[in-house]
Amino acid sequence: MILNRIRFLTAGESHGIALNTIIEGVPAGLRLSESDIAGELGRRQRGYGRGDRMKIETDRARILSGVRYGKTIGSPISLLLENKDWINWQKKMSIIEVDQPADLLQMPRPGHADFAGMVKYRHNDLRNILERSSARETAMRVAAGAVAKKLLKAFGIEVFGHVLQIESISTCHSALSLLQQRHSLEKWRHYMERVENSSVACADASAEEKMIARIESARKTGDTLGGIFEVVAIGIPVGLGSHVHYDRKLDGLIALAMMSINAIKSVEIGLGKDAASLPGSEVHDEILPDKARTYYRPSNNAGGIEGGMSNGEPVVVRLAMKPIPTMSRPLRSIDAGTLHPEKAFRERADVCAVPAAVVVAEAMLALVLADSLLQKLGGDSVTEMKERFDELPQIPLERT
Repeated sequence: MILNRIRFLTAGESHGIALNTIIEGVPAGLRLSESDIAGELGRRQRGYGRGDRMKIETDRARILSGVRYGKTIGSPISLLLENKDWINWQKKMSIIEVDQPADLLQMPRPGHADFAGMVKYRHNDLRNILERSSARETAMRVAAGAVAKKLLKAFGIEVFGHVLQIESISTCHSALSLLQQRHSLEKWRHYMERVENSSVACADASAEEKMIARIESARKTGDTLGGIFEVVAIGIPVGLGSHVHYDRKLDGLIALAMMSINAIKSVEIGLGKDAASLPGSEVHDEILPDKARTYYRPSNNAGGIEGGMSNGEPVVVRLAMKPIPTMSRPLRSIDAGTLHPEKAFRERADVCAVPAAVVVAEAMLALVLADSLLQKLGGDSVTEMKERFDELPQIPLERT
């Protein structure tokens, strides 16, 4: 990812000893605890349709560095998340050479990284690919995102997400309609409280019931389901990102971050593709005078970003997630060793992970926004950043 101030790397395999991450660039003076991170990791494990792995792992990351007396100190933050299932995988995933290696896995799953990875890295065992390409890695993204969320919240910026659709079952409650006017912000907060209490991260009770029934139906037939969801950031100041280079555009950075998430196949900002079927008079958000706020916009079709820069409106990102490629009723494949027809390999997996993907996308959006905020404000401490944040202009030009 193209992150200049806040950078992070994750390491670890799905059934390895542990997952870990190092986050660089977090300013000093930010209050941070393991509980802050645990809350987000717990949200990632939620959702109707999750697999048996969620019954094994209760994710809690340890902070190993970068924090003293409950506050960040400006040095890299390292986090460690131990895999509780490692005890059952010590021989199969041994770091040292063993006398009796596990049986080779050579039946790649259509739609998974298995086949391309085996060819690219010249492996004869897809275990070497699936362990890292597994969505288990996103646990560390969520942990890193929890730190970014904490930083953003210090500046009044919050990130939320909700499910719009699972397979063909959808709700009409989109963020663009719920946030049509500024005064509806409390309505949006109330809506998100209902989302947090939903097993499919959808506040629409009628749609939720149908989604759960469809997931259960897919489970019985050995299938998997994808869906569509939104992540939204509110409280964003004007001017994050830039129009001057392709790699500084905020929407470009967001798209890169979102497309890096497992199983995500498309990303839209604001109206997204629907803008292509409307005239400009119905797409662009007018700017109107307001005595109290200087100006306001009656709509947010741009999704809070114009010309690669935030415009002060909520940032609205919509994502489409394909069904998970690991199915209990495997698709047709081949044995990569013999080229004979075979059923694809089957690993323990979810029926539907769309609600969990919402939390991962929130984390990635928070990381991009936190990095953009740091680039905008500069500074090495939260105190210094706040001094500069308070001086940000709220109107385009000074009046003479």
